[in-house]
Amino acid sequence: MDREQRHKRIRTKIYGTTEKPRLSVRKSLKHIYCQLIDDTKQNTLAFASSSKISNGKKTEKSKECGKLIAKMGVEKGIKKVVFDRSGYRYHGRVRALAEGAREGGLEF
Repeated sequence: MDREQRHKRIRTKIYGTTEKPRLSVRKSLKHIYCQLIDDTKQNTLAFASSSKISNGKKTEKSKECGKLIAKMGVEKGIKKVVFDRSGYRYHGRVRALAEGAREGGLEF
């Protein structure tokens, strides 16, 4: 319940555009998912998931997922994004995903 309230509060301030899309993070007990979203057109530009990555622990998979979404974004000409942690603490798998995205070439 608390995470959902934080997410609603955060989403009133964070908004993705065509030039600077929103990098949204969602995590489950096993996997982590991320999307590049253009909120003006309500369109998902790219999607990556740790379920397709087979080796490593959860944090290592999250970092690889971040690198994968960054690669997809750079291929589409996206350099800058707005990071939407969806109410999760910037710690552990969320932080690993963000670091992987930065290593892959995204700026936020």
